[in-house]
Amino acid sequence: MSLPVFTRRTTLLSATFAAAGTLLPLPSFAADEPKRGGTLVIGSTQTPRHLNGAVQSGIATAMPSTQVFASPLRFDDKWNPQPYLAESWKLADDARSLTLKLRKDAVFHDGKPVTSADVAFSIMAIKANHPFATMMGPVEKVDTPDAQTAVIRMSVPHPAIVLAMSPALCPILPKHIYGDGQDLKNHPRNSTDVIGSGPFRVTEFKPSQRIVLERFDKFFLPNKPYLDKVIFNVTPDMASLVLGLERGDVQMLPFATLPTDLKRLANDPKVSLTPKGYDGIGPLNWLAFNTAKKPLSDVQVRKAIATSIDKNFITKALMGGFATVSDGPLVASSPFAVTDLVRYPLDLKKAGEMLDAAGYKAGAGGVGGERFKLTIDYLPGGDDQQKNVAEYIRGQLKKVGITVEVRASADFPAWAKRLATHDFDMSMDAVFNWGDPIIGVHRTYLSTNIKPIVWTNTQSYANPKVDELLNTAGSLTDPTQRKAYYATFQKIVTDELPIEFINQVPYHTITSKKVGNVPTTIWGPLSPLDEVYLK
Repeated sequence: MSLPVFTRRTTLLSATFAAAGTLLPLPSFAADEPKRGGTLVIGSTQTPRHLNGAVQSGIATAMPSTQVFASPLRFDDKWNPQPYLAESWKLADDARSLTLKLRKDAVFHDGKPVTSADVAFSIMAIKANHPFATMMGPVEKVDTPDAQTAVIRMSVPHPAIVLAMSPALCPILPKHIYGDGQDLKNHPRNSTDVIGSGPFRVTEFKPSQRIVLERFDKFFLPNKPYLDKVIFNVTPDMASLVLGLERGDVQMLPFATLPTDLKRLANDPKVSLTPKGYDGIGPLNWLAFNTAKKPLSDVQVRKAIATSIDKNFITKALMGGFATVSDGPLVASSPFAVTDLVRYPLDLKKAGEMLDAAGYKAGAGGVGGERFKLTIDYLPGGDDQQKNVAEYIRGQLKKVGITVEVRASADFPAWAKRLATHDFDMSMDAVFNWGDPIIGVHRTYLSTNIKPIVWTNTQSYANPKVDELLNTAGSLTDPTQRKAYYATFQKIVTDELPIEFINQVPYHTITSKKVGNVPTTIWGPLSPLDEVYLK
């Protein structure tokens, strides 16, 4: 009998598999024999600033980065770690060290061998530069007793360290290129002559247009990748990408959510749709508040705004019933999610009374019944999850006397700059759990992670009790103990409301039926595409 999902995942997330180096085969997703050759065109609305996933999170960077840079491990669709650059691995009984045994035949795209020095350099670079500060936070150093052995040593038990070795989270950089003393966030090789050890090498990078990757003939996995070339066709217009898929110009559209597209393409005999491949990503759609700015620094104002929003209307009417309501910081599938949360049912009369009680009387803004003005931003590239919800919230808040200006950003970098510099009142955002709360959840709520970087604690939320709960939960290996701490955290955060949680994002991968081995592991489209082929 197979293990229940809770048991299997909490076993992984709490790092109780000390001898995790079993070489398990990656699952096969097609009965056909994979064919070599061909070009896979992937449509994306996300514009990457560069290709270095060690210093940047998010879809825009991760999709191409995971093809260019290899990671120590990869994962199958059952949350089982698999060998990649590391042939085997062992987590110490106290979960304070992880030993990686590297392949001897892996080389970078310039022919230099991948060694433990590169792994050590990369992990410490991620610790110093990646916005997920807690992901490598406990790491003190990486020992390199020989060229094929890297021992990651941590100050406290780190139950998410094995998961942190994943493709989108731990790209291994060539030390001989990036170890030249330049700022890694702005290193010229992040965008020009990019060198990794992944299945594909970069031959063209035009951020707002396209990324061209070609097969790396010396890739360390025999006879992989199958494809000759992968092209990312970048445009903010999802409609044109969908038309390209229908014409055959595009073969894959990951991270698709638009209900009209999903309904129409589900009936197209040339197309396949799957919601599989997003378990590790754990995407949430939410409304973020800048708690450092008045009047949003007042929790009663934030609660009044939440009470003005009908999440059921959003998920059913605006999102065509594909999305489900979210009421807390963890996706429902997380083994640490609880139902004991503070919720805010729609009640416009109550919302008005709450604003009155907070001292913001109707007409106080000097125009009709206006109480005050706010702006709301949104992440470009997904109107159904972002712009449409922002417009809906604007209409709802007008009903309670709050005037809202919806601000568009030209592209992802422009929006990210607003969030990073805290130059916003409210913003829609899609943020991922990344498999374990240590990796994807702590970063949003720890007061120590209030930084000028997107997808950190850009809400400026600070509560010493929350800091204590998360820091303690992050150093425990027992899943029951961890869940108790996370339960208290979820209750506090939904009461203090630095974020109004809206819905779980209904991501789908849409592909031509000519695409074989569509990526449906826990990281889905953020996995290496070396197994994908064209029929």
